[in-house]
Amino acid sequence: MLKKRIYQGLGAAVLALAVASCKTPTLVQKNANKTVPVSYAGAPADSTNAARVSWRQFFTDPNLVALIDTALQRNQELNITRQEIDIARQEVRARKGEYLPTVGLGAAAGAEKVGRYTIQGATEENVDIRPARRTPDPLTDFRVGAFASWEVDIWHKLRNARQAATLRYLASVEGQNFTVTNLVAEMATAYYELLALDNQLLIVRQNIDIQRNALELVKLQKESARTTELAVRRFEAQLHHTQSIQYSIQQRIVETENRLNFLAGRYPQPIARDDASFNDLVPQALRGGVPAQLLQNRPDIRQAEQNLAAARLDVQVARANFYPALRITGAVGLQAFNPALLTTMPESLLLSLAGDLAAPLINKNGIKALYYSTNARQTQAVYQYERTVLNAYLEVSNQLASINNLEKSYGEKTREVQALNESTTISNSLFRSARADYTEVLFTQRDALESKFDLIETKMQQMNATVNVYRALGGGWR
Repeated sequence: MLKKRIYQGLGAAVLALAVASCKTPTLVQKNANKTVPVSYAGAPADSTNAARVSWRQFFTDPNLVALIDTALQRNQELNITRQEIDIARQEVRARKGEYLPTVGLGAAAGAEKVGRYTIQGATEENVDIRPARRTPDPLTDFRVGAFASWEVDIWHKLRNARQAATLRYLASVEGQNFTVTNLVAEMATAYYELLALDNQLLIVRQNIDIQRNALELVKLQKESARTTELAVRRFEAQLHHTQSIQYSIQQRIVETENRLNFLAGRYPQPIARDDASFNDLVPQALRGGVPAQLLQNRPDIRQAEQNLAAARLDVQVARANFYPALRITGAVGLQAFNPALLTTMPESLLLSLAGDLAAPLINKNGIKALYYSTNARQTQAVYQYERTVLNAYLEVSNQLASINNLEKSYGEKTREVQALNESTTISNSLFRSARADYTEVLFTQRDALESKFDLIETKMQQMNATVNVYRALGGGWR
């Protein structure tokens, strides 16, 4: 009776400890805020979205299209990202195999000599066994068969781990799409910068010719005592200054060409382009759609969303570590101490089947630490998602405003260039008739050159703003 009560008490204690071991710590989990404004600041709400347009349709310059095509095939960063996708795919395969039974074939051989003063050795000596039936000494062991083990996924721990790996694979795909979007935009931006530099270089060379003629004219006027050596030196200094600008622009052209070649994954070579078409470029009228469309169009937002979902599943996986785990093992094969006896059936037949159920009971600090850290990573993923959405909205808002302001600025710059061109003509005419000082001619030429540079720069900024809106909306990866 007393023995029965002891067993009952021990059983109740074990059951209580097992129940206690299944309790998980309380966590405060953060949920992502997916609410976005109805429209962009200063822009009407319209469901039409330029991000849906393929980059081949968005960019019409055949030289630029060919460059982007080359970059999408050979760009090293993009190819590295593609390998990351393959790594994530293999991770999914590995996780899938974890919750399936593991079966293997094997063979083993060994020998053992037991001591005389052991249970087995003493038993052999004390029992009257005929020599033919005595255990061989040393005892050899030969086995061949199939062995299997399987962790029963009671709490969906392994399935959740596989699903988390799948979500990270999808996130890596979105990461590749985001890389493509940025690559297309970067190629277009550098290409338009190259066209702008070509046109600036053309203007500088035209000004150099004008200033050389002006210098010769001043030298003639000095010979006829209509001006002084000071005027000659000032015109000569202005010519050297403009020539130095020429070399600076040439260096920037080389660097921009090399940047395009680097993005295209190739060594330096001339970039095919039509610089004369730059002045005919007109920024496209883009439709920004509504901010809610960013959640579907922006690859970086979709990537952050997949990572967030994976982080939530990681918390479920970490929680399952507190629960009992069931593992089943089995084997079937042949075993004997003599290889010649392996085929003796059924005496040499080996069969085994076992199951074990175990749960953590005490000293669960490691499991708790993993649980808390996965929840902290899930909270990080929430903030990262919200940050990505906010950044996307601000990028679109900024670039839409930039397009509007640059359009107005370009109009003002155009009128400024016209006025300064007329001023240059007037100042040259007045200088020839000795009705204007040479400094007025120099200042007017300098201002005219700067205004033409600014006009080209503004046109480049307009084109780049259009590209940036297209990228910010999530275009370029389709």
